[in-house]
Amino acid sequence: MTKDRKIAGAPITWGVSEAPGWGHRMAPARLLAEMRQIGLSATELGPPGYLPSAGAELREMLGAAGLGLAAGFVAVVLHEPSIRKAALVEVRGVAAILAAGGADMLVLAAALQADGYDRHDSLSAAGWGALADSINEAEEIAAEHGLGLAFHPHVGTAVEKSEEVSKLLENTNVALCLDTGHLYLGGADVVRLARDAGSRVRHVHLKDVDAGLAARMQSGDLTYKDAVRAGLYRPLGLGDLDMRAVLDELDAARYTGWFVLEQDTALDGNPRSGEGPMRSARQSLEFFRELHGVERMHQEETA
Repeated sequence: MTKDRKIAGAPITWGVSEAPGWGHRMAPARLLAEMRQIGLSATELGPPGYLPSAGAELREMLGAAGLGLAAGFVAVVLHEPSIRKAALVEVRGVAAILAAGGADMLVLAAALQADGYDRHDSLSAAGWGALADSINEAEEIAAEHGLGLAFHPHVGTAVEKSEEVSKLLENTNVALCLDTGHLYLGGADVVRLARDAGSRVRHVHLKDVDAGLAARMQSGDLTYKDAVRAGLYRPLGLGDLDMRAVLDELDAARYTGWFVLEQDTALDGNPRSGEGPMRSARQSLEFFRELHGVERMHQEETA
C-alpha cells in the first residue's frame, strides 16, 4: 500500500478570490462543509478576511468542519524598494495567521502594482535584485513563525513566464510552489520543471487546463478572468495536461508536501446543493486518488 497523501482544497476552487470584482463569494461555512463532504482533509486560507484572522476563532471554525489548515497564499509587491517594507508587514501578518491556524506553509507571489492578473511587466536588473532580497526576508519571516515558504509563479505577476521562473531558480535558493496551471500558462514544460526543480518543490497546486482557452488568453483574445469563466481550468483528467507524468516526477523527487486541488472558478451566485464547484472538486479528487493511488501501487508491485 502507498502512504496517505496530504490533499487539501482551496477557496478559489469555490470561486473565492482576492482579485477585485472576481465574483460571488460563498459563505465560509458552506464552502468548508463541502470540502469535508467530498473527502478533503484541509484547506488553504483564502483571501484576507474570508476566514477569521484570530487564531482561536480560525481553529474553531476549521475544527467544526473537520478540516486542518494547509497553507495560505499572499501576493505582494516585492520588487519596489519604496513599498517593500509595507509588503513585508503584510507577509508577516499572513504568517502569523497561518501559524496560529496550524498551517505549515506560506505561499508567496510577486505582485505587480495593478489590480487583477491581466498585466505583465518585465523586471529590470535592479528589480530582480530587490525581489531576491525581499524573498530572503520573507523566508526569514516564515521561519520565525515555524513555516516553510514556497514561491508561486503566477499569471499577471512579476514571475510569470517560463524564462522568469528559470531566472528565479537560478538566482535564488527559494523553494517552489508548483502550480501546474499557472506554469503552463507561462509557457513552461510542467513535467520537465517538476523534474528539474526536484526537491525544491515544497508545495503543489494541481490544475488541469483547456489548451484552447489557454492559447486565447496567451494571445490576448481573453482576459484571465474571462478565460476562467469560460472554463480555462478543468477538473483533473479532463484537460490537456499530463497529470500522470507530473505526479511521477514528484514521486521521483520524494515529494511529501501538500497536494492542493485548485481549479480557479468565478461564480455569479450560490450553486445548487451538490452542484458547481463541489462536483468539479469531487471529480478532481477521485481522479487524483485513482491515479496517484493505483498507479503508485502498480509501480511498487513491479519494482
